[in-house]
Amino acid sequence: MIKIVDELLILTKRQNTISNEDIDLICQLLSDNKNINGVSKNSTTFKDVILVNKNDSVKPKNASQINYLNSVLHNEIVFAIGPAGTGKTYLAVAFAIVALNNKQVSKVVLARPAVEAGESLGFLPGDLSEKIDPYLKPLLDALESMLPYEKLSMFLEKNIIEIVPLAYMRGRTLNDAFVILDEAQNATTMQMKMFLTRLGPNSKAIITGDITQIDLPRRDQSGLIQVEKILKGIDGVDFVYFDKSDVVRHRLVKEIINAYEKFIDKDVITK
Repeated sequence: MIKIVDELLILTKRQNTISNEDIDLICQLLSDNKNINGVSKNSTTFKDVILVNKNDSVKPKNASQINYLNSVLHNEIVFAIGPAGTGKTYLAVAFAIVALNNKQVSKVVLARPAVEAGESLGFLPGDLSEKIDPYLKPLLDALESMLPYEKLSMFLEKNIIEIVPLAYMRGRTLNDAFVILDEAQNATTMQMKMFLTRLGPNSKAIITGDITQIDLPRRDQSGLIQVEKILKGIDGVDFVYFDKSDVVRHRLVKEIINAYEKFIDKDVITK
């Protein structure tokens, strides 16, 4: 009980209010941190998990997100794999901002493959930079929700935060950096290897993706599908998995995922 009160006090100082969901999450977090003998397994508390942004605070909303947090705290490379709406990218950006604010790294680099999802890049208006911008907008949206406009503009102008297409990572060495590869299911095997070998000293990487939404010409080209077999067992590399029960986006997202799964399963059976 004392521990619960301590965590409530921490949360109150951070966001000036407490909801029923916050209380439930605190109880879940403390429960997950004990083994069957009541001995603490780790020291994760709300002091570790909350990023106070310009509008609210970012915190884990379920056990899978807590597991995600713990994995990022204890590994240099983390793969977060699961369906849309589970918070993979949003939390990855939050982790990166916390590391930057705490001076654990000196820069943040966010990358995405510029792979067409049913639309042609060539038909988009503008020069190459303007054509690529829409692919990177989801990462910018996450940043804009967490940082004041002036601070984000300064970070982007000074390249303290970079948002780049995956192809632009070739040849670079990223020292003292927090690096995120989003939509990694659309990275080929060679692109995945290229990205992972960019890491320099004091750098950390999160790779997020959904293997059910591959836009590559051939599914077997996805580096995200192959990488677990290649890197499994390497110390400092971890894989975190989400499923449809972890969806925290609009309530209909979970229903949409269920409906598509049933449709695909039925279609496979009839064939």
